[in-house]
Amino acid sequence: MRRKRLRFTTTHLILISFLAAILVGAGLLALPVSSASGKGIPFADALFTAATSTCVTGLVVAPTVSYFSTFGHVVILFLIQIGGLGIITVIAGITVAIHRKMGLSDRALLQDAFNLSSANGVVLFLRRVLKGTFLVEGVGALLYCAAFVPQFGARGVWISVFTSVSAFCNAGIDIIGEDSLCGYAGNPLVLLVTSALIILGGIGYIVWWDIIRVFKERKRKKGCLFRRLSLHSKIALTSSAFLLVLGTALFYAFESGNADTLGTLPFGKKLLGAFFQSVTTRTAGFAAVPQEKLTNPSAIVSLLLMFIGGSPVGTAGGIKTVTFTVLAATALSAVKNKNDVSVFGRTLSMAATRKALAVCFTSFTIVFVSTLLLSAVCEAHFLDLLYETVSACATVGLSRGVTTALDTAGKLILTATMYFGRVGPISLAIAFNLKRESQNIIKTPIEEISVG
Repeated sequence: MRRKRLRFTTTHLILISFLAAILVGAGLLALPVSSASGKGIPFADALFTAATSTCVTGLVVAPTVSYFSTFGHVVILFLIQIGGLGIITVIAGITVAIHRKMGLSDRALLQDAFNLSSANGVVLFLRRVLKGTFLVEGVGALLYCAAFVPQFGARGVWISVFTSVSAFCNAGIDIIGEDSLCGYAGNPLVLLVTSALIILGGIGYIVWWDIIRVFKERKRKKGCLFRRLSLHSKIALTSSAFLLVLGTALFYAFESGNADTLGTLPFGKKLLGAFFQSVTTRTAGFAAVPQEKLTNPSAIVSLLLMFIGGSPVGTAGGIKTVTFTVLAATALSAVKNKNDVSVFGRTLSMAATRKALAVCFTSFTIVFVSTLLLSAVCEAHFLDLLYETVSACATVGLSRGVTTALDTAGKLILTATMYFGRVGPISLAIAFNLKRESQNIIKTPIEEISVG
């Protein structure tokens, strides 16, 4: 009897590659040389740290700066970079770097990893992604040096590089101190550079190249530059801008009188702090104010922004801005009793709306199950638990102090939440559907039901 050959889809490879990176990273971080004490750390802590680094989340069981050695910091930085770009992207980049030719299957794998509609030009897209990433991270590190070198001396260079990579990859892990960026709440240079890196990483590579294309064509093609952008870029840019402005306004309104966060700062620094909170909740994880000190309305706004996250084909997590816009447009279309869903004068496909619903529902399910399990093993306020699980699922990394107090069971629950949140809800749905259902030629009968 001939055995059936086990075949892996792209989704399976993505799931396995992230899991392998986490396990290898956990093994390295569990070594005595990785800990600041030189005695090693519990494997549960090493696994959690490897997961939060590879999944570019940022939740930590202990302050990274004092818990790990320089070797441990290097391991964490590599995991952040690999996780931000994606394992398959890194492997493909090495293949291209050593001048090996990529086959059709490799190109198809990259196409799925980048969520592109076609495999044409995927190698060029890969080169642009790698060059663009290292260029932006390099510029960010240089700008950070202006703030960190005067403060930390030569070590400030290493801190600048680490922070730049972490910010661009939307990881939120730092080796500056034990309270994230709370000590820089009134520092425009640090907060604005961090915000710029977070936004550039989270807006998505597709938007990068689309904007560059439009600017290159501006001499040949007259008219509004925005109108010549693709529909994807229009949605990503407008939704991101809307959420940033809305978040800034709401955080300023709810926190300007809170002495524990922004209340003691002058107007300009209050506005900067509100803007940074709006930016960092979009899956970055750096904190300029203590998250546990936020007012309840600000915490609820943060939950919404974290759940939405950044844009597709970037380093951010969450359900993504485009998904949120598609869902909002679908709901508005239903309210207006329209058959088609349209955005910016273009009709969206049914496949896009179904995928958006699947992503949102799966993410909600992950958050619900994670919160339920965490509440069973951890005694904490419900809002704090929900904040932690949404932060983990959306790979944000902002914490209200729950993570550092978790036992092994709680750490394992959040580790799984971060993993499932990073690999993507839609990827999970496809990966566990091992047997593809054949399309039926004969459709089942239609019957009306009551909804709402």
